[in-house]
Amino acid sequence: MARLEEESAKEEARANEMVKVLTELAGSIKKLSLVTEDEYLKLHEYKAAGFFTVGMGAEAILNVIKTLDLDKLAAEMREEAQKTKGQRHIKATKRLRIVESLKNAQIDSSWMILTVLPVIPPDLRPMVQLTGGRFATSDLNDLYRRVINRNNRLKHLIDLGAPEIILRNEKRMLQEAVDSLIDTTQRPTSRVTTQALRSLSDMLRGKQGRFRQNLLGKRVDYSGRSVIVVGPELSLSQCGLPKEMALEMFKPFVLRELIARGIAPNVKSAKNVLERRDPEVFDILEEITREHPVLLNRAPTLHKLGIQAFFPILIEGAAIRIHPCVCAGYNADFDGDQMAVHIPLSKKAQEEAKTLMQPVQNLLKPADGSPITVPNKDMALGCYYLTSIDPRFDALAQEQMQIFSDQSEAILLYQLGKIGLRMPIRVRLSTGILTTTTGRILFNETLPNELRFYNDTVKAATIKQIVTRALDMLSREEV
Repeated sequence: MARLEEESAKEEARANEMVKVLTELAGSIKKLSLVTEDEYLKLHEYKAAGFFTVGMGAEAILNVIKTLDLDKLAAEMREEAQKTKGQRHIKATKRLRIVESLKNAQIDSSWMILTVLPVIPPDLRPMVQLTGGRFATSDLNDLYRRVINRNNRLKHLIDLGAPEIILRNEKRMLQEAVDSLIDTTQRPTSRVTTQALRSLSDMLRGKQGRFRQNLLGKRVDYSGRSVIVVGPELSLSQCGLPKEMALEMFKPFVLRELIARGIAPNVKSAKNVLERRDPEVFDILEEITREHPVLLNRAPTLHKLGIQAFFPILIEGAAIRIHPCVCAGYNADFDGDQMAVHIPLSKKAQEEAKTLMQPVQNLLKPADGSPITVPNKDMALGCYYLTSIDPRFDALAQEQMQIFSDQSEAILLYQLGKIGLRMPIRVRLSTGILTTTTGRILFNETLPNELRFYNDTVKAATIKQIVTRALDMLSREEV
């Protein structure tokens, strides 16, 4: 009797505990509330799962969305937006805007959940046969196959009447397969893969995506790209073009000349001659490039001086050479910057490049009309050193200075080492006797007669002033 009473007491305690747990869970469960898996299993264990409906994943979200009444929801949000302030007001306003947009566009909110998965055309997910009977296939085919396999397996398990826990797991795996197909970055798959497959979003996003690579940008023929280095021996309108790059860019022109001159009977033979790099090939290339301008472009092209025309000079090596004075227009420097080379093909394009796009026709900045093609940096430093007076001679009186009959005599004595470059001297000019230095005489030798005689220390700003005066007084070619 005592044992029966003890067992009865245990059963009563267990029943009371069950009632307490069920009461707490039932009190916390409301419509559209979240239930953890442990809570659901406990309710299932106590056979209380039949009193409510539980769903998981997009299937449950779809069922909830189908019950939405957009007119009623819009009225509720409008009332809440009028009564509340702060964050609640902002949230209600945003929700109201979305609901109103759905109503105005006559969009069923359940359309936001995919129930049918579209398949893109086979041309966009090709399969190519390789040597040996193997196939190279697009990643999308693997992702679609994974969705189909998991969907068929889930259908088979439903037909067999598999337990709920197995079905839930299969639904989760199907959802992961669909997520991987649409966008792998949003929800990475739980299983470890050797290499991530490219999803539909990966095919569109980034520099290698469909938009930026194929639709907004195209590859250009008759063009090249290389690092730029300084070429002080070049004139403003010249650029140093590597021979190999020039040969590849002007290849059709060279092939035509090889056939026209009888060096090769047909295109195939001409290509063989070109591949052998016979001396005639480079002779023809030099003739072609002598009067054929090329366009140099440096990204970003922010104004018209970002693309200018030059006559190419064939050089050895692999880097493009440009005159240092044209760097300002490109905003370029020689720390690894790259430039693209393009060939104008038509006669009209070549004529335009020669007459409008050379640096000698673009000496002024488009923004304010000030000179932009001026010596700077180390060139300005050299001019400053050449035209400055050595501080050691600051105390030298005019009576102690040597006097020369003309400029050539002073230059001759400097070359003989009798006087210093920055030592004050007195020289007879057409305007009278002038106190100057040999360096200033040498500097003025490079200037046209209209701009002489500049007898002062030349700084970067001074060079700009001299160029401005030259542009006013002389022609572009003389400048």
